[in-house]
Amino acid sequence: MPELPEVETTRRGIAPHLEGQTVTDVRVRQRRLRWPVPRDLSTRLIGQELILVERRAKYLLLRFRVGTLMIHLGMSGSLRVLPADSPAEKHDHVDVVFADICLRLRDPRRFGAVLWTDDLTDHHPLISNLGPEPLSDAFDAHHLADAAKGRKLAIKQLIMDGKVVVGVGNIYANEALFMAGIHPQRAAGRIGFARLAALVDAVKTVLAAAIEQGGTTLRDFQREDGKPGYFAQALQVYGRAGLPCPSCGKPLKECRLGQRSTVYCGHCQR
Repeated sequence: MPELPEVETTRRGIAPHLEGQTVTDVRVRQRRLRWPVPRDLSTRLIGQELILVERRAKYLLLRFRVGTLMIHLGMSGSLRVLPADSPAEKHDHVDVVFADICLRLRDPRRFGAVLWTDDLTDHHPLISNLGPEPLSDAFDAHHLADAAKGRKLAIKQLIMDGKVVVGVGNIYANEALFMAGIHPQRAAGRIGFARLAALVDAVKTVLAAAIEQGGTTLRDFQREDGKPGYFAQALQVYGRAGLPCPSCGKPLKECRLGQRSTVYCGHCQR
């Protein structure tokens, strides 16, 4: 599914086209997404100016003068900025129209979401219990050490827990642990502070690089301009089980953690 860099890439792509624009129409072709699209969405949006496009975890937050439109891309969703009169295709479920352009949600598997809230989004039940953003100052070695203290949980599963830190999906957890030299199965509570600090730095480095390069190319994801991301070209371990480790040349190993493919170097990561 689209991970945090893909969502941030989308945010950066759509924001310049939409901010300051006023909604003129809302077209909902399919309400049955992960949660039903609100039936009064047109009433709430038409005539409102879009002030700002933000992101919290993997939620895109379209801030209007009254309320916020929350969009989640689910497993296969994508957003496009298109001419307002562009014909809809099979999986194009929701359009938010701004004069001569529209923001279109395409979601073949329909695990995405389009929700509305009048309240502060920090109070929304889907957001209120989330951990800090991984690129923020709130995610630091002290925060991770507090979360890891006494835990037998594998460190990979800990950093993928959205209540600990948001947006560290499977691909980027593999990459960050390799960069930090930490075995993904090691118990979180048995990792020293200095190594946790190195892991925090690795998470920030990997995610920042992925955002800069446009997100990872996944089967179901493309950028808002229709072009694929490019970070897949820079992956060190994910998807490379059995191939030589980029550092030592020994074959990379693979295991399953939390039902997720986990690739690592048994020599470089301990």
